[in-house]
Amino acid sequence: MEKDRCENIGKYISQLYRKGSSFIAKGLSSEGIGSGQLMFLLELYRQDGITQDDLTERLNIDKGTTARALKKLEEKEIIVRLKNERDKRVNNIYLTDKGIDAKYRVYKVLDEWDGVLSQNLTIEEKKIVLELLKKICINQNTKMGG
Repeated sequence: MEKDRCENIGKYISQLYRKGSSFIAKGLSSEGIGSGQLMFLLELYRQDGITQDDLTERLNIDKGTTARALKKLEEKEIIVRLKNERDKRVNNIYLTDKGIDAKYRVYKVLDEWDGVLSQNLTIEEKKIVLELLKKICINQNTKMGG
């Protein structure tokens, strides 16, 4: 029996990514935050003042993508990039008051999206989905060298 080529994990991950990006972009449009900047902002909520290079490494993203995302956040006055006191080649990234004020809305939109995704799942099913997605991420990180 031949495998149905349209039925694969990647298809559903792609669909979730597109729909999630749209949902988040709509939910955060008033804040001036796009879905492409969200992961950077979330990392800054975890550690304000992190270096640009550390941010790139933590998110496993190339330096150019990081620089573009931070530029957009900087243009929206959500973050500021400041030269490191000890090493002028290094930029530290800090949230502005506007970035800090957006935190509640960011988490609210993420909680809403999580609710959409899990609305018909039991608590146990949600735990299983989370565990499986973690395994998938580990698989792809191992396979892709990241």
